[in-house]
Amino acid sequence: MKKIIIHSIPVFISMIWLVTEHKTYQPLFLKGPDFLKFYIILLSGIYLSIFMLKFFKESISKTTFYFLISIFILGLIKLIRGLYLGKPVGYLVMILVIEIAVIIIIKSYQFNKKFK
Repeated sequence: MKKIIIHSIPVFISMIWLVTEHKTYQPLFLKGPDFLKFYIILLSGIYLSIFMLKFFKESISKTTFYFLISIFILGLIKLIRGLYLGKPVGYLVMILVIEIAVIIIIKSYQFNKKFK
């Protein structure tokens, strides 16, 4: 339960930013730079919460992995929508590639810890 609360804080912060700046609850309908700001706020908050868990010597659980996957799916949906509309999506592609690398690193760290 503690991990869900820790990972929910960045989601709430990014949603508060979304509502106060753009008066909407739908991040998928934002224009490119605004969505990237929202996505970077969300990702940096989630990564910060992961580092907080490591600082408190908590294990990285499936909850963390599910949060990372759900954020990745949000970016993937926006990527597909951008490609469908013919918009430039280069920065989003780079962010998604980095996010895949981080997910793989976290899973390999989790696997190595179980293996020991």
